[in-house]
Amino acid sequence: MASSRADTLLRLHLAVGGVLSVVCVLLPVGLGRDVLYSAISIGCVALMAVGIRRHRPRAAAGWWLTTAGIAVWACADVLWTVYTWVLGISPFPSPADALYLTSYALIAAGFWCFVRARRGQGDREGVIDSLIFTVGFALLAWVLLMRPGLESAGTSTAARVLATAYPVGDVLLLAMLVRLLTTRGARTAAFRWLLVANALLLVADCTYQYAIMTTGYTPGLTTVLWLLGYVSFGAAALHPSMRQFTDSDGAGEGDTRFTRRRLAALTLASLVAPGTLMLQLAFGLRLEAWAVALSSVVLFLLVVMRMSGLLRHLEQQASRLADMARTDALTGLPNRRTSDAELERMQTRARAEGLPLCVAVIDLDRFKAFNDTFGHQAGDSLLVAAAGAWSGRLDAAHAGVGPGRAAVLGRWGGEEFVLLLLGHDLRAALALVDGLRARTPAGQTFSAGVACWSGLEGPAELFERADTALYAAKEGGRDRVVPAAPAPVSGDGAASAPVSRG
Repeated sequence: MASSRADTLLRLHLAVGGVLSVVCVLLPVGLGRDVLYSAISIGCVALMAVGIRRHRPRAAAGWWLTTAGIAVWACADVLWTVYTWVLGISPFPSPADALYLTSYALIAAGFWCFVRARRGQGDREGVIDSLIFTVGFALLAWVLLMRPGLESAGTSTAARVLATAYPVGDVLLLAMLVRLLTTRGARTAAFRWLLVANALLLVADCTYQYAIMTTGYTPGLTTVLWLLGYVSFGAAALHPSMRQFTDSDGAGEGDTRFTRRRLAALTLASLVAPGTLMLQLAFGLRLEAWAVALSSVVLFLLVVMRMSGLLRHLEQQASRLADMARTDALTGLPNRRTSDAELERMQTRARAEGLPLCVAVIDLDRFKAFNDTFGHQAGDSLLVAAAGAWSGRLDAAHAGVGPGRAAVLGRWGGEEFVLLLLGHDLRAALALVDGLRARTPAGQTFSAGVACWSGLEGPAELFERADTALYAAKEGGRDRVVPAAPAPVSGDGAASAPVSRG
């Protein structure tokens, strides 16, 4: 019921606000038109306050600051109406200008609260992207608005500085708009309404400032944009999704998705500086050499930083993929492929240094029955706990031992593990593996077969003998460690071919 009332109020606001905005533009220039304009803006501010109190968003500070900024802007509009139609003056600078500039700061502060609430303050890539857009826009604002304002003839120094301050406010709003757009989080309807509102405000404000400095301002399209901006701010606060404004959309920590749209947008922003210079040369306009040069340097450095971050992210992904290829995802132990490679490395070292080498194949007893009784999640927990307990025992056993000894525990598959022991003869290997049985968690046991490398047989033959010993341990009653039979030797002294495991 509450959701239905909220939707009804939102639709009513959009319908009435849209109609009144069109009516306001169609009215002749005069007091009546400006009164309706102010009524629409103040009404939208009131509805923003209603939406915040009704929905109680998590990022309440951002919403209240944004509402305060729009309210101050609306008060400045009212003050200008009084100046124009009651007092018959158009002072510049005036207290209305102080209100307008204050509203820029309040809205920007509100958007920064949104950025922080959406955990965007640590997003390096998002910061760089927003800076690239901001620098490009700042160059255009300098060429089209700031420099002409500073060089305006017949105006006071205060008026020139104030004329420059407005474009600076627009640059600040654009920076916060783009920064919010680059944050991770839910793209709700309220989020989109807020972006549209800020964009309309920016376009209307920049259009107005440019018209004032060139052809002169004529109410019309710009007025519609301002009014629709007010309506959009009201819609953002009235929409129920503003409660979930800071919720995650499932993007992971440090997500740096580099979509084609983002690449195209960044490319266009990076081309603003050379594009401005080319247009000035093509049409014989005044060259802004220093502004273009400085912005080009900053944009180049920002792009390099962005690419370095992207490369670092790709390297981290490659490293994670390599780790995934080497380790078992459940236990974190070396997987079968890594164990095979490690055995070959140990065989090379054992042959070169004359060290003994043993392989143990360990299999948890009655693991299927454990899974059937307690569930597969409990079975996974048992595997993880066993891997941790055995690894800890092996680390303790080899603490302070010289470099001639090494132990590598890996997951062979299912409930089966493999233990590679370099520098251990068969007797020492049997004792070490037997010591692991007491460390098996959850009151479970394991069976194991241990084979000592003959120095001639290959990895497959060595594993085959250890596996055969494991089966003997299983058939002998489980919960025991069985040594493998010596490697069979052919007539020429070479190890015979492995027996098929069938």
